[in-house]
Amino acid sequence: MRITKSELECVAVKPSQYPSADLPEIAFVGRSNVGKSSLLNYITGRKALARVSGSPGKTRTINFYRINDSFRIVDLPGYGYAKVSREITKDWDKMMADFFDKRESLLRVIQLVDIRHEPSAQDVEMYDFLRKYGLSGVICATKADKVSGNQRQKSISAIKKRLNLTLDDIIISVSALKKTGGDELIAAIERELEHGTE
Repeated sequence: MRITKSELECVAVKPSQYPSADLPEIAFVGRSNVGKSSLLNYITGRKALARVSGSPGKTRTINFYRINDSFRIVDLPGYGYAKVSREITKDWDKMMADFFDKRESLLRVIQLVDIRHEPSAQDVEMYDFLRKYGLSGVICATKADKVSGNQRQKSISAIKKRLNLTLDDIIISVSALKKTGGDELIAAIERELEHGTE
């Protein structure tokens, strides 16, 4: 699959604002500043489809991107930024639980983790959360250009162990800066879309 068309379709903070569930959806979730916006721009070939911010915790909305007029990528708000108030964190938890539980067109959630660091307690909590909803299975290790080839394998092993990944789970290392791993990620998305329509 090649992504030839991508556009921001909808920005939402509650279910009544979501687009109709008429297309299959793949969501992306990760800690604040893990590189979600850069990754989305990379795989869609658009420089500014998703706004990149140097300020962690910037994305507080659910952003729906219409891809090739055949599916959506859903950019979920980043979690784990210390300066975000407890009240907002509580709202985030409820918004995510509702989305994971009730969004019928959601096929899979791809969790992003920074390859340079062992997954945090919140990363582990999120992956367990995804398992509970049957949405786990794909991990994207971002910023792969920041580590050497030898260190990359050690980091991937550490991520697998910390998140308690199964043999069925896949982990893809990606660098938006060096433009590596994107084809593998798009292939994983394509597989999810094919399974979802079977």
